[in-house]
Amino acid sequence: MSNNSKKQANTKHENIIDGNNDVFTPKARLGIMTILAKEKTTTFKALKSLLGLTDGNLGAHMKVLEKENYIIVNKEFIDRKPNTTYEITSKGKQALIEHLNQLKSIIKLINE
Repeated sequence: MSNNSKKQANTKHENIIDGNNDVFTPKARLGIMTILAKEKTTTFKALKSLLGLTDGNLGAHMKVLEKENYIIVNKEFIDRKPNTTYEITSKGKQALIEHLNQLKSIIKLINE
């Protein structure tokens, strides 16, 4: 492979990797957003169970997603017990779709 071909190949790979959304790098956040994209609204308890995360770990991931305005947090009391639900925002859904499209580009590159 010539130096020019190597440079083009490296540039192509770098562009694909650079396009990934770092917010979704931890697999837990990708899982959270995938669940929310499908279910629209999900409880803290359900996410914790589905993803096998601790309260603290899930809470930390949710704070990052909330800070990015990818999710909306709803807190209420049901029978005097706290109930927290989450829903994906349009910005969050768009970011997830863009991230998944970047992953598809990587898969396409591998299969070339």
